[in-house]
Parts: sequence; C-alpha cells; structure tokens
Amino acid sequence: MRFNCLLLALLILPALCSAAAAAAPAGNAQKEELRQLRGRIDALQKRLAASEETKSETVDALRESERAISETNRALRELAGQQRAVNAQLAELQGQSDRTAADIDAQQARLARLLYQQYVGAQPDALKLLLNREDPNRIARELHYLTHLSRARAELIRGLRINLGRLNELARATQQHSAELAAIHAEQQVQRRRLEAEKRARRQVLVKVSRQIEKQRREISTLKRDENRLSRLVEQLSRMLSRARPRTQRNERLPDASGDGSPFTQLKGRLSLPVRGELKNRFGSPREDSGLSWKGLFIAAPVGQEVKAIAAGRVVFADWLRGFGNLLIVDHGGGYMSLYGNNESLYKQVGEATRGGETVAAVGNSGGNTDSGLYFEIRHQGKAFDPLGWVNLK
Repeated sequence: MRFNCLLLALLILPALCSAAAAAAPAGNAQKEELRQLRGRIDALQKRLAASEETKSETVDALRESERAISETNRALRELAGQQRAVNAQLAELQGQSDRTAADIDAQQARLARLLYQQYVGAQPDALKLLLNREDPNRIARELHYLTHLSRARAELIRGLRINLGRLNELARATQQHSAELAAIHAEQQVQRRRLEAEKRARRQVLVKVSRQIEKQRREISTLKRDENRLSRLVEQLSRMLSRARPRTQRNERLPDASGDGSPFTQLKGRLSLPVRGELKNRFGSPREDSGLSWKGLFIAAPVGQEVKAIAAGRVVFADWLRGFGNLLIVDHGGGYMSLYGNNESLYKQVGEATRGGETVAAVGNSGGNTDSGLYFEIRHQGKAFDPLGWVNLK
C-alpha cells in the first residue's frame, strides 16, 4: 500500500522537478493533494479489509452450518438404526404375545375338557365325597387330588394371565418409545432442512461478497493503472518539451497565420470548452466506487460532434491509451497542455500545429465508456487543475 502511495505521489511531482523555484504556497498545495490522495487510498484499503472480514465471517458461518448438517445426518442415521431395533423388538414381542395367547387358549381348552369330564363323568366333588359316608381314606385321597388339581389350574391360569399382561405392557412401552423416536426423527429432518436453507443463503452471501471484493479490486486497479499511464505520459512529454524548449520557442517566434500568438497564460478566463454539451463530471468530484477524484471534465456530447482545440499549440500525442481511448494532447507552451480523451476519431498527428478553434477530433466513447462524450483536462508542468477557472461558459 505504501508503494502505491509513493507511486501515485511521484505522478504529481513533475512540477517540483521542472520548477524548483516555485513559491511555497504551490508546494503546500501539492503536499495537501498528496495527503488527500493518501487518505482516499487508505479509505479504499479499509473498505476492502472490511469486505474481506465479512467474507471471512461468512466462510466461518458456512463451515459451522456444514458441520451442523453433518452432525444432524449422523444423528439421523443413528436414530434410523434405533428405530429398526425397536421395530424388531416390537415384532419379537408381538410373536411372544401371539404364542402366549395361543398357549392360554390351549390351557383354557384343556381345563374346559377336564371340567367337562369331571361333571359329565359324575366325578364327585368335595361336598359329595363328604356326604357319601364312604371310606375315610378314599375320601382323603380324593379330596387331596381335587385340591391339588384346583390349585394347579388356578396357578396356571394366573401365571398365563400375568405373562400376557406383562407382554402387553412391554408392547405398549415399546410402541411409546418408537413414537418418541419418530418424533425426534421428524424434528431432526426439520432441523436439517433449516440448516441446508441457511447454508444456501450463506453461500449466496459468500458469492455476493466475493464478487463485490473482486469488482472493487478490479476498479481500483484499473483506475490506478489508467491514472499512472496518463501521468507518466504527461511527465515524459513535459521532460521532452523541457529539453526541446529552446528550439520550439524559436520556431514559435515566427508569425502565426491564425493570429493566435498570445501566451497561454494570458488566455485565462477567455477560453471555451472544446465541445458543446452537459458537464457530467467536474474536476475534483469523486469517482463512483473508486475513492479517486476526477482530474478533469467529462462533457456529454453525441458521437461524431467536432472537438475544437482550445488554443494554438502543437500535437505531442495522438494515439489510443487504456482508460482514455483515443487521446490527443496539445502543448500550448509554457508547460501548459490540454488533453482530449474518449474520442471516436483523431484528426491531428504528432508534430502538427493547431489553431485555437480548429477541429482536432470527433466525440466518441472509446476506452470502455458507456456514454459518449469528451474527457478534457488542462495541465501545467504535468499537474492537472480545474479547467473551469480558465473558460467562459457564457
């Protein structure tokens, strides 16, 4: 980040290199511009850091959601196994209940037959044995037999009923447990659907944040590269013109057929903008979603409208430059240059002289612009300043 700041700082220092004797207020203004530029870059870096932090938090939340979904699936698998075991237990208990019921039916049938044989066969009961006045020993044996038989029947019936009741109770308990497992399983299904919905939502947020970060990086990178290209170009042209100034100045002393021989500094407040149109962006206004500021004006105009040179001068650049499209730069002497960008066509070549008001290009939207118009700057010693302070819009 410091390297970027220093690089951008170098782009605004040609005036210090070419005009060492400038006054202190000019140096202070350059320092203030550098401070503001560093502040904008810091703000951009903070926005990127905040976006990165949001992305990191979203990734963490997504990871936790996926872990929770995995845990829910594991619990569902265990519950399914428990349900299968309970169902098997229910089937076994049902089988035992069926077998016990069959045994009870068989026992009841056997007891019924015994009772039938006892009564149909006129087998004496205890009361009849006592009233018949037979042999006491025989009576005692018969009574003992009847008592034993009655107890055995009662015990068998009681045991069978107890077992059947126990099996029924176990079956009810198992069914209740199975119902509880089914309820838990349903709740787990609801939770899993909720977690999956949350995971989808967080993935969408992650994709959105990632795209936003990537877009911010591309925009900042593109704007910085474009600014660097233009500033380096102006700096190089300024150095070349500084070295060639004696020869150029001599040639300019010749009579000018256009009659526009006044120094550029005397034209302040008398210039006109290169094209008619609406001022969409002004010098110093912030660029949308970039943190940088406009170094010139963007004048909305239809494609093909003529672009006029603001004053007499000589073309020092006429070519395509990324971010500015078909760009034409005119040197007006005294370290002043005018820049005309986003043109559809360039009508002048490097080295050609131009008069004030002469058509030098045609309006377009080159350089990736969506709207047609002219990007216009005025620079002195490589440093851009507000063109509106030099033109008369009336």
